[in-house]
Amino acid sequence: MASEATSVAGLAERYAAALFELADERKALDAVASDLTGLRRLLDDSADLRRMIRSPVLQRDEQARAIGAVGERAGANPLTRNFLGLLARNRRLFALPDMIQGFLRILAERRGEVTAQVIAAQELSATQRQALDERLRKAVGGKVAVDFRVDPSLLGGLIVKVGSRMVDASLKSKLARLALVMKGAG
Repeated sequence: MASEATSVAGLAERYAAALFELADERKALDAVASDLTGLRRLLDDSADLRRMIRSPVLQRDEQARAIGAVGERAGANPLTRNFLGLLARNRRLFALPDMIQGFLRILAERRGEVTAQVIAAQELSATQRQALDERLRKAVGGKVAVDFRVDPSLLGGLIVKVGSRMVDASLKSKLARLALVMKGAG
């Protein structure tokens, strides 16, 4: 099982690096990064889309048509759409989430940015995001690329991960800690 995960990660890294080089050559890094960020949001929000990219039952051409329609409706850059088509033809769509993560990591490294993963219970306003960006930039002491996701199960608050450090200020974890304390007191 571990070797399977390692081989998927290696595959995803190779595809991410190849896409990055092509996007860099064509001066389309920002457009492709924006497309991939939007696609990751779609994958996070749609169980059907996640099932489609992982389905061994669907034929290559069916997956290619489906992912092509997603790319077109999202207004993705032609390079991104061609990349998605290539993944479908090569039966590699299952590794798309890891490829997106790899591409964005390479881009952040190139720009000298540290990536911070922020998971919030709900969408933040522009003012809240700006304040969060500023606090993270001060804490890290440099540029920060924020990978923002929403997880309503947190109930409230945030989870912030920068490198190996994590701050869990979610209501869900606070309630879990309170429950543990109450069990010990009873």
